[in-house]
Amino acid sequence: MSMQIQGRERRKLRIRRKISGTEERPRLSVFRSLKHIYAQVVDDVAGKTIAHSSTLAKDVKPQAGDSKKTDAATLVGKTIAAQLKAKGITKIVFDRNGYLYHGRIKALAEGAREGGLEF
Repeated sequence: MSMQIQGRERRKLRIRRKISGTEERPRLSVFRSLKHIYAQVVDDVAGKTIAHSSTLAKDVKPQAGDSKKTDAATLVGKTIAAQLKAKGITKIVFDRNGYLYHGRIKALAEGAREGGLEF
């Protein structure tokens, strides 16, 4: 495992000690790969995934197309917000998963806020 991944894993565990998703306020977890970005909303108490979206999802991929990765991340944020609004959830806890809050992670968070989520 590279030093970068080890550092992120350490930050991830430190963050996860402090935050947890509940039924009223689930956790929005983000994973970033080199090409794609993934988001899932989790109820940690029940151990269930409530909603998920990524740049590979059927409803996002055609719209993202050849756009920049940050624009695609914003689109994923808006999509996940729409899914949660349909289920009556507006408040979440944001889990950046050890990544720095800038670039694609920030774009996804701002897209989710634009979609009507509060965190």
